[in-house]
Amino acid sequence: MARNIASQKKVVLIFFTTFLAWFGIWSTLQVKVLQDFGIPYSHAIPDAVISNLLLEGFCLLVINNMRYYLPKQEKYWYTLVISVALSSLWLLLLRIILWAFFKNDPVYMNALVHTSTIRFAIAFLIIGCCTVLSLLWYTQRNQQADADRRQDMERLAREAELNKLRQQLQPHFLFNSLNSISALTGSQPEKARHMIQQLSDFLRGTLKKEQQQWTNFEEELQYLQLYLDIEKVRFGYRLQTSIDCADDALQMNLPSMLLQPLVENAIKFGLYDTIGEVTIFIQAKNVNGLLEVSVQNPFDELTSVPVKGTGFGLSSIRRRLFLLFGRHDLLQIKKEADKFITTISIPQQHESNNN
Repeated sequence: MARNIASQKKVVLIFFTTFLAWFGIWSTLQVKVLQDFGIPYSHAIPDAVISNLLLEGFCLLVINNMRYYLPKQEKYWYTLVISVALSSLWLLLLRIILWAFFKNDPVYMNALVHTSTIRFAIAFLIIGCCTVLSLLWYTQRNQQADADRRQDMERLAREAELNKLRQQLQPHFLFNSLNSISALTGSQPEKARHMIQQLSDFLRGTLKKEQQQWTNFEEELQYLQLYLDIEKVRFGYRLQTSIDCADDALQMNLPSMLLQPLVENAIKFGLYDTIGEVTIFIQAKNVNGLLEVSVQNPFDELTSVPVKGTGFGLSSIRRRLFLLFGRHDLLQIKKEADKFITTISIPQQHESNNN
């Protein structure tokens, strides 16, 4: 925004410098033209100065007027009418002022009358050009302001949708955790207290992460570990995890709280339809400058059934990635024999937007 304002000020300065320089040059040329009509320097110089100061004032009046009233549909008629009206008024005022100065010089007054038509034509062209340029300038500026407002509205709408998606992370997981704590309270109170502490740490971390849009993979992994510790209390020995992260991927960036729903989806479809031990594999690596994270869980198409829930899953992750990057290909799903693999690729060109 500050850059746009500075750019506009520079354009305005250049415009007015050119504007004043042009009138200075035109005044000099007018003196030469008046001499060709037989008017001496003593009359030609005041004539040129007075007529061009008046003309310059009318042009500034047009420019200032466009700031407060910018015609829309009627802009062509407006340009014509205002050019004719101001040119006529300019000529009238010029003749009154010059008559007051040179009324005792019949030769000059006769020349003034004979040059009135060409003076009017020149004034009409100059005021008309000034009107058109002002119209184009303010129209372009208004269009840019409208475009900026639309961009801000789209950004706010996108951020609101992203926040909504992030807020949907908690309820489903929270309900499951509270149900597990409730079940453990009677039979294993010590484990229930431990799970409450873990849940408290997890939610506290969530509140901190809601303030930032981006994080690095190492921090996200620490947050994910809190989630996995809680889930391991729920599922006991049945849930095992294997995390393989390349060193150069640890400091790469990704949207905060993106891994949890990915892993939650793997747990849901990997454990809910089995009774044995299940290992969730999480792998992260740098692939040509992209952070590639894969989550793998066992999958049996014959026994696997859709699990009813809140509807928050891979579709919301895909939507969030699209809102951030404008791409639909950043989430890939693959089924291989008894494996279900979900892979996300995170471009790193948004590193500057971490906060």
